Amino acid sequence: MKATKMDHPNQGIKCVVNTCTYYMQGDHCSADKIEVQPRNASRSQETDCSTFAPGVSI
Repeated sequence: MKATKMDHPNQGIKCVVNTCTYYMQGDHCSADKIEVQPRNASRSQETDCSTFAPGVSI
């Protein structure tokens, strides 16, 4: 799944990873969609956002 970067925040998604290309000031995400993996995770510590793409640190 390839996300597209929007010019506005995706409402309802909070992201504090300011090194991601989809990060927007104010802890917003500008990806049009996100994917969280893996399928059989049973705790939040076992999950990750596979939409993450390295960007410039703010």
